Amino acid sequence: MWDTHRLELQAKALFPVLAFMAFVSFAAVRGHEAFVTLGIMEFVITTLFFLLYLFGLQKKLHFFFWPLADVFNSLVAALFLIIVGLCATLIKTNTGTLVGGVFCLLLFVLCIADAVILLKMITFNKEARRNVTHK
Repeated sequence: MWDTHRLELQAKALFPVLAFMAFVSFAAVRGHEAFVTLGIMEFVITTLFFLLYLFGLQKKLHFFFWPLADVFNSLVAALFLIIVGLCATLIKTNTGTLVGGVFCLLLFVLCIADAVILLKMITFNKEARRNVTHK
């Protein structure tokens, strides 16, 4: 069986790399500003979530339920990435736009996988409720 925490951290480490590659692909060919902006935003947001989990800050910052925020971020990012990825690959004005679109589509797949893994990891205190009913 796979260790879901390790798998989640590896996926988080891959996100900024792919987002940066998409940004560079769009910026190198002076692609549409929305494409470049999405690449920058995904790079920054996923880097911050990666650092949050890497340093264990989610355990120290109790005012926010970080896994659910991460799921929400993944689903919203997936929506934007599928739109930009499809637009860029269908437009394919040049090779850089096509490559950036492919990176966006790869990021879309990773976002969906990340959301599924996170939703499986979130328990919403099921164990605590089970223990209360058995007492």
